[in-house]
Order: sequence, then C-alpha cells, then structure tokens
Amino acid sequence: MTAVLRKIFVTLVMAATVATGLQASSPKAWEEVSTSIPQNAQPVDIDSNISIAVIDDYIYIHSDKPITVKLFSILGQLISQETVKAGTHRIHLKSRGIYILRAGTATRRITI
Repeated sequence: MTAVLRKIFVTLVMAATVATGLQASSPKAWEEVSTSIPQNAQPVDIDSNISIAVIDDYIYIHSDKPITVKLFSILGQLISQETVKAGTHRIHLKSRGIYILRAGTATRRITI
C-alpha cells in the first residue's frame, strides 16, 4: 500500500509542476501607465530610485531610468524579461503566489 501512495504522491507533484510550468510559460508584458505609483510603494534601490507596489493582481514598478526587469516564478522559471524605459509600468498576473522580481540590480520577493 505504501508504494501505491508514493506513486500517487509523485504523480500529483509532477502534475502540479507541469501545470505551473505551463502557466508560467505564457509571455507577460509590462505596460506603461500614466498614473503615478501608489504611495504605499516600497523603495527598492535608493541609488537608482526604483519603487515597487503590489495592488490587486498587478505589480507596479517605477524607475527614473531605463532598467531590465525579470520576473520569475518561485520555482525559478522565467515569466517575463523586458527592458522598460523610465516611468511607471505594471504587469498583470492571473495566478496568486510568490514571485521573484529582479529590477536592475535589486531583487525582491513579491507575494500576490
């Protein structure tokens, strides 16, 4: 009976991993927004003046200069990679979870 339960557990873990990979593989795009970043934004990198805020299912990022932004799933799968120009940008994530955001030289954990 233990071998059967082990097989079921391994199958479920593999299915969850594949489902997460399929969801994370669809390319996401950062869109420029004209609104200013919300007041509750946390400064990430004071030297380059990067701020991040999470509101609903959106991650907002503001920078005074162009930066490369990479978004990873908690499993390390690249979800989005883009160089954004100066200003405020956002990305919509349909799935709740924990993500890793790398903006310029700063790295932060994001929870949605």
